[in-house]
Amino acid sequence: MSPSKTRNLQTFFIGVEGMTCNSCVQTIEQHIGKMNGIHNINVSLEDKNAAIIYDSKLQTPATLQEAIYDMGFDATLPDSNPQPVLPDTIFLTIPTQSALTSKQISSTLLKNKGIIDVKMSSDQKTAVVTFISSIINGKQIIQMVPGVDLNISAPEVTPGTCEDSSWSQASSIVLRLKVEGMTCHSCTSTIEGKIGKLQGIQRIKVSLDNQEAVVVYHPHLIAAEEIKHQIEVAGFTASVKKQPRPLKLSTVDLERLKNTQTKGSETALKENSNVNDTKTIVFRIDGMHCSSCVLNIQSTVSALPSVTSIVVSLEKKTAIINYKPNLISIDVLRKAIEAVSPERFKVSLPDEYENVALFPMLASPLKSAHTALKDASQPLTQFVVINIEGMTCNSCVQSIEGVISQKAGVKSIRVSLSNRNGTIEYDPLQTCPEDLRSSIEDMGFDASLSELPVAIAQPSPEVQLESQKNEPASKVSPTHLARQETKTISKCYVQVTGMTCASCVANIERNLRREDGIHSILVALMAGKAEVRYNPAVIHPSAIAELIRELGFGATVMENCGEGDGILELVVRGMTCASCVHKIESTLMKTNGVLYCSVALATNKAHIKYDPEIIGPRDVIQVIKDLGFTTSLVKKDRSASHLDHKQEIRQWKRSFVVSLVFCIPVMGLMIYMMVMDSQLSDAHTHHNMSSEEMEALHSSMVLEYQLLPGLSVMNFLSFLLCVPVQMFGGWHFYIQAYKALKHKTANMDVLIVLATSIAFVYSFVILLVAMAEKAKVNPVTFFDTPPMLFVFISLGRWLEHVAKGKTSEALARLISLQATEATIVTLGPDNVLLSEEQVDVELVQRGDIVKVIPGGKFPVDGRVIEGHSMVDESLITGEAMPVTKKPGNTVIAGSINQNGSLLISATHVGADTTLSQIVKLVEEAQTSKAPIQQFADKLSGYFVPSIVAVSVVTLFAWIIIGFVDFEIVEKYFLGYNKSISAAEVIIRFAFQASITVLCIACPCSLGLATPTAVMVGTGVGAQNGILIKGGEPLEMAHKVKVVVFDKTGTITHGTPEVMQVKFLVESNELPHNKMLAIVGTAESNSEHPLGVAITKYCKKELDSETLGTCTDFQVVPGCGISCKVTNIEALLYRKNKMVEENNIKNVTLVKIEENTDESVQPALIIDAERPTTMNSQKYSVLIGNREWMNRNGLLVKNEVDKAMMEHERRGRTAVLAAIDGMLCGLIAIADTVKPEAELAVCTLKSMGLEVVLMTGDNSKTARSIASQVGITKVFAEVLPSHKVAKVKQLQDEGKRVAMVGDGINDSPALAMANVGIAIGTGTDVAIEAADVVLIRDDLMDVVASIDLSRKTVKRIRINFVFALIYNLIGVPIAAGVFLPIGLVLQPWMGSAAMAASSVSVVLSSLLLKMYQKPSSEKLEFRARGQMRHKSPSEISVHIGIDETGRGSPKLSLMDRIINYSRASINSLFSDKRSVNSIVLNEPDKHSLLVGDFGEDDDTAL
Repeated sequence: MSPSKTRNLQTFFIGVEGMTCNSCVQTIEQHIGKMNGIHNINVSLEDKNAAIIYDSKLQTPATLQEAIYDMGFDATLPDSNPQPVLPDTIFLTIPTQSALTSKQISSTLLKNKGIIDVKMSSDQKTAVVTFISSIINGKQIIQMVPGVDLNISAPEVTPGTCEDSSWSQASSIVLRLKVEGMTCHSCTSTIEGKIGKLQGIQRIKVSLDNQEAVVVYHPHLIAAEEIKHQIEVAGFTASVKKQPRPLKLSTVDLERLKNTQTKGSETALKENSNVNDTKTIVFRIDGMHCSSCVLNIQSTVSALPSVTSIVVSLEKKTAIINYKPNLISIDVLRKAIEAVSPERFKVSLPDEYENVALFPMLASPLKSAHTALKDASQPLTQFVVINIEGMTCNSCVQSIEGVISQKAGVKSIRVSLSNRNGTIEYDPLQTCPEDLRSSIEDMGFDASLSELPVAIAQPSPEVQLESQKNEPASKVSPTHLARQETKTISKCYVQVTGMTCASCVANIERNLRREDGIHSILVALMAGKAEVRYNPAVIHPSAIAELIRELGFGATVMENCGEGDGILELVVRGMTCASCVHKIESTLMKTNGVLYCSVALATNKAHIKYDPEIIGPRDVIQVIKDLGFTTSLVKKDRSASHLDHKQEIRQWKRSFVVSLVFCIPVMGLMIYMMVMDSQLSDAHTHHNMSSEEMEALHSSMVLEYQLLPGLSVMNFLSFLLCVPVQMFGGWHFYIQAYKALKHKTANMDVLIVLATSIAFVYSFVILLVAMAEKAKVNPVTFFDTPPMLFVFISLGRWLEHVAKGKTSEALARLISLQATEATIVTLGPDNVLLSEEQVDVELVQRGDIVKVIPGGKFPVDGRVIEGHSMVDESLITGEAMPVTKKPGNTVIAGSINQNGSLLISATHVGADTTLSQIVKLVEEAQTSKAPIQQFADKLSGYFVPSIVAVSVVTLFAWIIIGFVDFEIVEKYFLGYNKSISAAEVIIRFAFQASITVLCIACPCSLGLATPTAVMVGTGVGAQNGILIKGGEPLEMAHKVKVVVFDKTGTITHGTPEVMQVKFLVESNELPHNKMLAIVGTAESNSEHPLGVAITKYCKKELDSETLGTCTDFQVVPGCGISCKVTNIEALLYRKNKMVEENNIKNVTLVKIEENTDESVQPALIIDAERPTTMNSQKYSVLIGNREWMNRNGLLVKNEVDKAMMEHERRGRTAVLAAIDGMLCGLIAIADTVKPEAELAVCTLKSMGLEVVLMTGDNSKTARSIASQVGITKVFAEVLPSHKVAKVKQLQDEGKRVAMVGDGINDSPALAMANVGIAIGTGTDVAIEAADVVLIRDDLMDVVASIDLSRKTVKRIRINFVFALIYNLIGVPIAAGVFLPIGLVLQPWMGSAAMAASSVSVVLSSLLLKMYQKPSSEKLEFRARGQMRHKSPSEISVHIGIDETGRGSPKLSLMDRIINYSRASINSLFSDKRSVNSIVLNEPDKHSLLVGDFGEDDDTAL
């Protein structure tokens, strides 16, 4: 039976009715038991049921029920599902002298019920039998096959160790583990290889089918838990299936065991030491020449009963021998080696190996100190790095790891495809690096040893002591260890979401650097990516992501990121032949950090992939230069030439000029003929000439002179002029039309080609017919049509491309901001400038120091390390005012340095810079389509075929009309004369009308209406700091009816500020400065937003960057802090000195008023006089809410309580401060409203939009904020997860919703809204959820974005009007519908109108470039009188997710408190501007103002 079936074993009970006696029972059992897939059936007459074990792949309960029915019994299936059956496994040892072969044993066992599977080991000495323990047991299995033994065969041992092995067998235990996550046989071999090498593991068998592992181990050497843990370390999930149980022992085993124990105990009594202790000795052997010498020595010496192992190395000329000193001496061993044939070996004892530490190889069973035993028995291991060439993929890596890990003595192996090497940990007693290298070569790879092995000893404590005394110091060199250390550092990338500004970046970097195992971290705000270098032995990527998540950001580990980070394209000059190529490639491939290199001699180009962590582009260029070749970067096109349409403009200009050169003579001829024709008709009218006279006169005209019969000068010249235009002027159209028709589509070019080709071919055919007939009267041709058509069309296209080039100017300007060169400097100690060089910006590497002079552009994103300057970032952020930059500030690539020279350290280069990300975003936006455009595209698809149809209809209609009523044609056909036959006039007129229809119809203007406007709109937006992600949000924003604002960080600043400090103590008791110094110092250890706000305020007031010392700092979540503060005297002394100096200055200027700081001054002076060296006073500080003060035995007076309640009513957080048991201050803190918020809300309302405030904060704070900005509808206490539901609720009412948030905890709501607007993202323009990203933190940009959208959509509509007017009015005119009122169009007029339509649409779009953002001054002037604070009664507050308001009966008081706190915590804490690392189970300290519950109405720090 196949092993795959073991997993499908199931059991169930089926009810059987109608059985009368045991004969019925037997019948059922026999019949069902014979069925395929049935392992066992047990029928009970009393219980009227049958218990069946079956294979669920072959049978189902339903088929079994049917089989019992067929036998004439009633069968009922149980309610419960069938239960899985877990089979057991036992190991059988097959004696070598067994009469049966392994196949016979296997087939004998499989015949029995209950045995599912029998597997033989490769050496045919062990059988693994899988069976169902409820049917059969181990004893019965042994009895089935004579001679087999229920025993685990020990590995082959040399004589003399049999007793030990018998002990080890006797004490073995079998452990069954369920292992999940295995997918292929490579997984099973990985587990077997890894676990099999552990100390104390005798045998392991992993079954992929059963997803289980059976392990036989020594419980005194390794614990079951450790085995499970090791499997989990390998990346699989393991759980113990059955508790470990000792192996059942045969009588022989028990005998052996008894003997060993008695022997062991006797020896122990005699010697008080372990008989079987082994020692290791290293001999130096001279005289070995080849591998056969090595084999001779190994085979001879290992045969000695007292030698447990020997490893001989030809390279090192050594032999490492593990022997039993109680059985053999060192001298005997030496002589034994010297006696080996050919008896020429010289054996000596190297000095450094005289005293090798003792390693007990196997303990006596009597020794009970298992732990010491375990430590002591860990052998000495060494590491070796082998360079491996020829690996192509991960499959090679796995096969090498799989094969080598199975080799004796290999502890672990890690092969790196990118580094092309393998690091192997091995036991030098069992194998050597040369063996490992040759094993890899045997697999078909090139392998070479890269360095000496590093020994890592893991002895027991006692052994360590001994080795410290005896081992030479040079055993493990520090350089090796250092190399080992660097080798263990890995790199991973983590995608980080929710970062809004540089403080988030600093927060993540600061907190992660503190963690163990993390070497460095670099966070890219723009790319939302963190690059972490870590020690995999200490921490792994998922734990790093978890650490970032704990800081309140979203984090996921990015797989295979950073590959292709470094790709270099170089031009290499000076190569002459293939050997040059080989020289460059081989040198580069040997260079550390170069992953791939390919050099092409023909193109002189080199393509190189490298790891930017190890090597940079400049280093690679230097390597090539050192070889004697000159090299330079392949220049990338930074001019944005693909955006300015220069090539198309040049092409259409050429086309226009060619057509015009030939068109002017054609037009001259045409005008001459028209003049002559009109004179003729006048003569005919006035002079009453006969038709014959007229014909004679007509033919006597110069141009009508016939060169050949039927070929006039006029037609010949027209033909000559028409051919080049048709060939060269129309070349592009023919190609495009052919391509369109090939793909079964019809575009503009198809119409043009149709019109010109029909005119040309028709004229040419008519001419040939006339010549064939030798006609007297010259036929009328259309050779004048193609040149004139092409002139107007190419003129139109030329102007259109000129205009299109202007539409993408904004993006081109952004791209042109990128600097082309950078000045890289080398700094010495103390930042002394050693050298500087100009390099291409693409050669700047991360960590380079770049110098930017005044007026220069920043080439890369970086951090200022030296210098002060003002920087103009207006082209990137739209911020007009220059920004101050000092050391520590970040700078953006593309911004312009104004007055000071700066040194910056490059943090993001190449495609990672902010500017590159913005350019990418704007490019994507301009290529995306608005929904209205998709309609236009669809229309254009049907347009061309329908125009062709109209043209054909027009042709036949006029032919029919002409033959029916010739007078109409005669009357309205310009230039008609009697010399032409009526039929020819009709056909010519019909052709003229149908060709004009083809000419005037233009789907181009339809196609251009939207994209040009979207392009200009998004470009203008980008210049104003508004990034609109494509046409859809641009079009959608004008339909918005409701604007929902998030509160924290959107309407408010998102960082709490101290609004007011009320001193509760007279200043002569406690000077105000002193209180601020103490409170500021106390809060300086707090990472809570309110603590940060207090410290910031105190530093600002005291005008000092440093404060005192804080000790014994304790935080009580939900209450406050307590601590001790010292060392504030120096701070006060400095402050007072400044005050005194100011006072002296002021005295000389003005007379000081009497009451100036009267009470404060004396106290301060007393402080000031105190010398700073004195031992400082220690203050005990408490800061927190009422409850915290009450807990610490401080009474809060009524007036203080009232003041607190008043602050709380206004949406502030009131905090009390006590120093040395005295309540001395009340600090009111609030998140302040942005100054422009009120104007923005008022303007949005005046635009006819409904404005809503949505917040997770409590209703009091929400109401207070809403009244300040003039919002009347508020959703308070909405959890972040419920914000989405709220937006959906508004959408269900039929409203289009714009959600404005900071892109942190409101990302889902931003995505759900019709338009998501992320505000104040600074350089983080890559917020996924937002449709519109506002770079500046200015709410007026929300107004601007909606205004821009409205203007753009208005422009798109005007464009459609332009486009459709030409087609809807032009086509009927061309078709001759308006002929009766005298409106007739020639084909060239049609093409002129068509060109004009395209150009007018593009020019209309370009008018958007004049868009100006609505200025705050104008809006304020307009909104005067409308802006006022709302009274609380005007504001409707809706609480939570439902509209029912506050009195929801479902929630108890406690539930509501929890909900409020949760909501507030989410609204504040997820705001990354104020988060550092916050304990998330604290209640909110920002504005947790719960209901009207008196004492609970409090907040905390």
